[in-house]
Amino acid sequence: MKKWIALVFAAISMMLPSLSVAATVDATNPYVLIDGVAENAFSRLKKDKEIYQENPELLRVVVEEELMPYINARYAALKVLGPQARKASKEQRDQFTDAFYDYLVASYAQILTQYTDQVVNVEPSKSIAENRTVVSVRVDIVDAARPPIRLDFKLRKNRKTEQWQGFDVQVEGVSMLDTKSSEWSGQLRRNGIDAVAKELTERAKAPITKDESES
Repeated sequence: MKKWIALVFAAISMMLPSLSVAATVDATNPYVLIDGVAENAFSRLKKDKEIYQENPELLRVVVEEELMPYINARYAALKVLGPQARKASKEQRDQFTDAFYDYLVASYAQILTQYTDQVVNVEPSKSIAENRTVVSVRVDIVDAARPPIRLDFKLRKNRKTEQWQGFDVQVEGVSMLDTKSSEWSGQLRRNGIDAVAKELTERAKAPITKDESES
C-alpha cells in the first residue's frame, strides 16, 4: 500500500497540467484543466497500452506531450532549491531547472509503467475568487484492488496569461515539493547546485523499464 501511494503521488502530480498535440485543454479553469488532463493522458495510455508495454521508453514522449506543457517546472524547481536559489547565479538556476525538468520526465515515464486502467475522479468545478492565485483540486484515484486514494493538486495562476499551471501535489498531506526539498537539501548545501543538477541529469538517462513487481 505504501508503495502504491508513492507511485500515485509522483505520477499524478505530473499529470496535473497537460496539453495533447491532438486535443487542447482549457487552462483558464483549474478544475476543467485537471479533468481534461486526466482524460487525455489516460485515453492515450489505454489506446496504445500494448505498445507502451513493449517499449516503455515511449512513455517519455507521452510525458513530454501530454503532461509537461502546463507544468511550471521552473517555479517547482526554485521551490525545491529553497534558500539555495537566492545564492545561485541565473545560469545555475537555469541549469538546475533544465536538469529538474529532465528528471521529472524520466521519473514520471517510469511511474506511468504502473498504469493499469485506474479510474480518476476529479471534483466538480467551484467558483474561484478573482484575486486567488493558488488553488487545490481534489482527485480520487480508484483501483479495484486497493482503497481509493485522495490527492490534492496545487495550481498557480499566471497573472500575465490568466492560465493555471500545476506545481505540486499532496497525498495524505505530504507535499511532493517538500519531499524533494528535504531529500536534496543536504546535497545542495554540501555539493552545490551544479553537482546536484549533474546528478539529476544522469538519473534522467536511466532506461525506462516495466516494473514487474507487485505494487
